[in-house]
Amino acid sequence: MDRLLRYFLGRFIRRGSITFTTASGATFACGDGTGIPVAARFATRAAEARILLDPELYLGEAFMDGTFVVEQGSIADVLAVLMGQGPFLPDFAKLQGWLRFLGRRAQQLNVRGRSRSNVARHYDLDGRLYSLFLDADKQYSCAYFETPDTSLDDAQLAKKRHLAAKLLIKPGHRVLDIGSGWGGLGLYLAEMTGADVTGVTLSTEQLQISNARAAERNLTRSARFLLQDYRDIPGPFDRIVSVGMFEHVGVAFYETFFKRCAELLSDDGVMMLHSIGRSTGPDVTSPWIRKYIFPGGYIPALSEVMPAIEKAGLLICDMEILRLHYAETLKAWRDRFMARREEAVRLYDEAFARMWEFYLAASEMSFRMQNMMNFQLQLTKRQGVVPITRDYIGGEEARLRRKEANAAKPRLQLAGE
Repeated sequence: MDRLLRYFLGRFIRRGSITFTTASGATFACGDGTGIPVAARFATRAAEARILLDPELYLGEAFMDGTFVVEQGSIADVLAVLMGQGPFLPDFAKLQGWLRFLGRRAQQLNVRGRSRSNVARHYDLDGRLYSLFLDADKQYSCAYFETPDTSLDDAQLAKKRHLAAKLLIKPGHRVLDIGSGWGGLGLYLAEMTGADVTGVTLSTEQLQISNARAAERNLTRSARFLLQDYRDIPGPFDRIVSVGMFEHVGVAFYETFFKRCAELLSDDGVMMLHSIGRSTGPDVTSPWIRKYIFPGGYIPALSEVMPAIEKAGLLICDMEILRLHYAETLKAWRDRFMARREEAVRLYDEAFARMWEFYLAASEMSFRMQNMMNFQLQLTKRQGVVPITRDYIGGEEARLRRKEANAAKPRLQLAGE
């Protein structure tokens, strides 16, 4: 087994500096010696065999059960080396990827009942878990870092502001938020733009928190959240926004999604879609991510999205690619999670904490080292709905900043009031 490990890992890892210790105690180094040196140990021969058989699935499982141990650096450092190998993929991994590609539509068959079950698997976890690493507004999607030293909370606020600016919302506009999360974006739009917001989610945990937050901020008349599938919500709406939800739709339902959005959107309406995407062509979901984190989830290539938009009769008015913004978001989440990791262990157990650590690290490195990005698509049903240049975005953001500043200031009171 030692010779097999040395052979396959040596052929795969051509960059970086990583040292492995086998279950029998033998050590060997891989890479070209560049970068920060890291080291890892296989605790059992079974772990060695499983990782050789299917590294995309079993590396994460071995880290979870403690049979793949990082002895120098962190799992993020190890994954940075492994995921930074560029085109040097082993032949057996290519074959596995091809076989998985053939079955991906069945794995993403997100009919109504299955969609709700998939959402519950991830988003109905103990709410205290997400409080360990998210910002104060509980934004669980890519932030928008306007400067390198922007804090996570400010970057998430900037993301909401950026989307609101592109939506060009006027007071009284009816806004649909598809996949409304814990309500942060919907509440921001209601408070900052005067919109009438309806948010839909399939998570009972998120639903309860969203409506409670609306009540706390006296926004129940202008922001309501429903436990409902986007396919069943009645329209029409002047504006539609969806952030971090499209990744759960599935390839087979892209045409359904955009057709339904077109039906819900008024003739002079605007839609903003914010999603993770692939800079390269169609692919498959990591088997480990699909099994443990996002069942039914898939990150689309733009080439898979555009035909569905065209068939729905929608026009793309603006497209923006956010490249390393999610890498920085995930790094901030991982740093926060690791600082409070023991609390996650108390909420669940050690294996769960390792699973979440692996998930955050692997996700960050997929954006930092590989082909993942985020895209924001602005869609309308006809020409002339939005300005013909992008200058208005900065102007709208400046206006919203001023409004945020005024909203944050307490009302001055006269003596005796």
